[in-house]
Amino acid sequence: MSPSSDTDPQKPQTRPYGDRPVVRLRPKGDARAIRHGFPWVYADELVTDRRTQGLEPGALAVLEDGERRPLGLVTVNTKSKIIARMLDRDPLAVIDQAWFATRIAKALALREKLHDTAHYRLVHAEADGLPGIVIDRFGDAVVVQPNAAWAEAHLEPLVAALVQVTGVSTVIKNGSGRSRVLEGLAEEMVVVQGGVSAPVPVPMNGAVYMADLMGGQKTGLFYDQRPNHAFAARMAKGARVLDVFSHVGGFGLAALAGGAVSALAVDASAAALGLAEEGARAAGFSGFSTRQGDAFDVMEMLAAEGAQFDLVICDPPAFAPAKPALEAGLRAYERVARGAAALVAPGGYLGLCSCSHAADLQAFRNASSRGIGRAGRRSQLIHTGFAGPDHPMLPHLAESAYLKALFFRLD
Repeated sequence: MSPSSDTDPQKPQTRPYGDRPVVRLRPKGDARAIRHGFPWVYADELVTDRRTQGLEPGALAVLEDGERRPLGLVTVNTKSKIIARMLDRDPLAVIDQAWFATRIAKALALREKLHDTAHYRLVHAEADGLPGIVIDRFGDAVVVQPNAAWAEAHLEPLVAALVQVTGVSTVIKNGSGRSRVLEGLAEEMVVVQGGVSAPVPVPMNGAVYMADLMGGQKTGLFYDQRPNHAFAARMAKGARVLDVFSHVGGFGLAALAGGAVSALAVDASAAALGLAEEGARAAGFSGFSTRQGDAFDVMEMLAAEGAQFDLVICDPPAFAPAKPALEAGLRAYERVARGAAALVAPGGYLGLCSCSHAADLQAFRNASSRGIGRAGRRSQLIHTGFAGPDHPMLPHLAESAYLKALFFRLD
């Protein structure tokens, strides 16, 4: 008996999906998780026959389970370990400007409830139904990070919908970062519409931050730390503050807004520290100073100088961005905690942050506690913080809850 078209992957198959290609889960693929909301299919979970391998990165396809039942519309990139991303439960959905506008309008409605300012994360990737897309708003300008191949392929209707819904006049594409490399995409920075000629002042928690939309890290500012900045400001009244890995002044400027007597910002980037100083001037803060250099080296020098601070906060880059880097990353977090704890005055406070996807809260807390202990300090954990609500978490995707902030009181 010759095989039927339903069992032979090389023969044309009749599907009620028009011209859309069909991809199918292997038996090991977790169709139940996808039905319950998990948005990704990993490369070893998908049947990768010649037709699937022949799809262009970012192509749209209908995903079926092992029994040929439709799960929804996905985007496929065989060059990525995340081979498919769920776009829509409707396998016949049309991904056009109207589709993007619906998603962006829903995201905007949430942010307008959360903030009385036009400065926030507007779209937080999978959690807002736009996989691999990050959009930060800076008043009349937005920075778009199309970190997945499908987003790159659909950039024109995405931008049109963004302007339609928000009314912004400037759109910048920030095509840089590790995620694009993993998707096989080139890195580039492009002004899609409008333009900016200077850093954008962003009011937040009583401070002013200068965001370099064209040359800064990520989109120019880290909105995710907003609630943790606010907590630090509460602890900073009358305090001497040290802000390590400060970027454009994150915790240091927030602390001055909260009544700190002084704040020292440490960062490896002279450009970032220059923006921090500009932000301090814009807010009229005195007592703000900077020191450029490797964070670990500067902490050692401060300890050798006998410096002590009432509040020390460290917000390093992601030391464990993926599982292979986890052990080395946790050792780095432990080292940060040890060096920072040595600079906290008795009865003072220490804030430690991690934006590593691979290091969960317990692992990060354990590494931080070990570092504090190895500095010879006893501690109380008084607060655990996360990203602000304009960075919503997709409950089915642990990676969307990447940011952790731990605040300790040290004896």
